[in-house]
Amino acid sequence: MTDGPLRATFAAPTPSLVTLAGGVGAAKLLTGLIRVHSPSDQLAVVNTADDTVLHGLHVSPDLDTVVYTLAGAVNPDTGWGLAGETWQAMDALDRYGGITWFRLGDRDLATHLYRTHRMDQGADLAAVTAEIAAAWGLELAVLPVTNDRIETRVTTVDEGEIGFQDYFVRRRHDVSVTAVRVDGAMAAQPAPGLIEALAAARSIIIAPSNPIVSIGPVLGVPGVREAVAARREAVVAVSPIVGGAALKGPADRLMRELGHECSVVGVARLYQDVAATLVIDEADSHLADDVEAAGVACVVAPTVMDGVESAAELARTILKCTGVTRA
Repeated sequence: MTDGPLRATFAAPTPSLVTLAGGVGAAKLLTGLIRVHSPSDQLAVVNTADDTVLHGLHVSPDLDTVVYTLAGAVNPDTGWGLAGETWQAMDALDRYGGITWFRLGDRDLATHLYRTHRMDQGADLAAVTAEIAAAWGLELAVLPVTNDRIETRVTTVDEGEIGFQDYFVRRRHDVSVTAVRVDGAMAAQPAPGLIEALAAARSIIIAPSNPIVSIGPVLGVPGVREAVAARREAVVAVSPIVGGAALKGPADRLMRELGHECSVVGVARLYQDVAATLVIDEADSHLADDVEAAGVACVVAPTVMDGVESAAELARTILKCTGVTRA
């Protein structure tokens, strides 16, 4: 799978483009970015606060969604997991009364088995992620924001604090939230080479991911927000909110419940210290002046990605904002 011995550690390269990513929206945008700019000149820095341990296995949902999507292997109906998956292991586990609310397909299980085995051998998460990405033939570098354990914890009205996957999957994010925190964030260290990559990149892109529970944990690792803010003029964010709603997931609900305006203006305010430019959808063009009043330059363009070509067109728009030409 790899040339030479497997690595125990991995340091980020220093490409022209660095994308802060988490979840399906980020994975879609990355499919467009690799169409219009050399994949080998890009780095995706991925949220790991969604990671969990199930059945003794280390599961990294956002990392795997990015890898599977860029490999063309993702389930097109869900945007996560593998296409053509089978579920015999989960069906057998259900017979024993085991935990099956978080569904892991048979082939997807192999990824988690490999990741856990390698980490038990002493490899860090960044090294294992690089190995998995290479096995799927990716040229773009995929990097967890940290090798350390961080975990999003959600405080609900009725149940108190629960883990993110309990909130997102088991309860289908259909419970009211009063607070979100990232356990372990203050003690975490950025992945090796990440701060240097942010300093050297010609442009940093904030993908249309949930700003609270996807991008928030990435920026919450000590040193990352400061490194991105130092490059603010080179940072372009894409709003995950279109017409006052999230296209997928609970970003809109979380923004409202946590006291943020659920609009592109609210997104601009969340990112105003780290991004100089915000790309918003044409449906929100009437709010462009309000976005700019928040101190962020506004670019209006189609942002709904219903296929690779629309993702590539959005990527072209972003690159025009950054001044990065196709490589």
